[in-house]
Amino acid sequence: MLRIIGQGREALEELRRISNRTQDDQNVHKEATVREVLQAVRRQGDRAVLEYTAEFDQVSLQAEDLRVNSADLDAAYQHVSKELLDTLRMARDRIKTFHRHRMPESWVLFQEDEVVLGKRYTPVDRAGLYIPGGRASYPSTVLMNAIPAKVAGVKQVVMVTPPSPQGISPAVLVAAQECGVTEIYRVGGAQAIAALAYGTETIPKVDVITGPGNIYVTLAKKLVYGTVGIDSLAGPSEVLVIADHTASADLVAADLLAQAEHDPLAAAILLTPDSILAQQVVLAVKQQLAEHPRRLLTEKAIANYGLVVVVESLAAAVELSNEFAPEHLELQVEDPWALLERIRHAGAIFLGAATPEALGDYLAGPNHTLPTSGAARYASPLGVETFLKHSSLIQYSPTALKKVAGAIQTLARTEGLPSHGDSVRRRVEGQGPI
Repeated sequence: MLRIIGQGREALEELRRISNRTQDDQNVHKEATVREVLQAVRRQGDRAVLEYTAEFDQVSLQAEDLRVNSADLDAAYQHVSKELLDTLRMARDRIKTFHRHRMPESWVLFQEDEVVLGKRYTPVDRAGLYIPGGRASYPSTVLMNAIPAKVAGVKQVVMVTPPSPQGISPAVLVAAQECGVTEIYRVGGAQAIAALAYGTETIPKVDVITGPGNIYVTLAKKLVYGTVGIDSLAGPSEVLVIADHTASADLVAADLLAQAEHDPLAAAILLTPDSILAQQVVLAVKQQLAEHPRRLLTEKAIANYGLVVVVESLAAAVELSNEFAPEHLELQVEDPWALLERIRHAGAIFLGAATPEALGDYLAGPNHTLPTSGAARYASPLGVETFLKHSSLIQYSPTALKKVAGAIQTLARTEGLPSHGDSVRRRVEGQGPI
């Protein structure tokens, strides 16, 4: 049952508990398992990948079966409806348009005395996309990871996704191809992250790994960071709704359940100054759960990580929201733009009653891979920037160098680095081809 509590210490403690819901002692044991997997794949390559796939996924493969072949890719189109294909293409185009607007531009600044400074953006050479399987197939996750990589200009984009006895979802294979990704491997879990980070005989080593997964995938990404770049350490999904007297209890309840149905660890929170709305939402959640196809899973999430907080004002709701830093924040209030000015931390913000979080999940355009578990305090959504890096550009003329030579030599002496100063002195004294 969805719980109602009042504003105060209890509310802060509950929000912190929910934010830290993946931090438990069992993760220490899981991390040890992940370290073993990473080391085995690094040493043994395909052999370890295949052994772990048989053990964890109950699927026996040969090395030549790891990559999805062109016949399977072509066949996938025969198993998706025209309606789904059209929808995937519509979502692809909207997501691509948004991410093209996010592309940063290289720049050069010319200063006096022929000083040139600048920033140059270039994509990574290879990107690896992890697409989860398990409870459902996620073609939308393919779009959200593949499109920014392609827009950024990554030359080689490879995808990994867990195998199953039924095969990879045709929708996932079609979504990948619609984004221009055809190098796809049947491997999941920590062994997939290891293969992408270190490379095997079959699976190429990449520069950046993106995409969500279970706790083993998340721990593996954490441990290989530094060998490769990663997008983030994504936790279970969460939504926080701020609602006032103008909100519909049925719509708020539907949005809470839309988040809770993801995972037993998903969080669904309502902050409202309207105690009547709070009671109505609790009742609406109970009614909508009665016939829910994923009732057991969703009820577990609501029971453990569902919460309604009755606050004194919308201002108080905003402060609690900023403390929680939600992945998804819905502002179902009379004037969402006025409230927006006070929001400091959120992965994605949905303004108004006609803007459900599901829009962002599928086809509004902004990425649905967002910071979770409070990471929105310092992190941003996945985007083209994840697949880019920038280099600084510096050029000085002889005249410009002479003007700053003394300052450089002073700093070099202070830090005990004589050759730093000498490299400048030799130039300004004419001992080099300047």
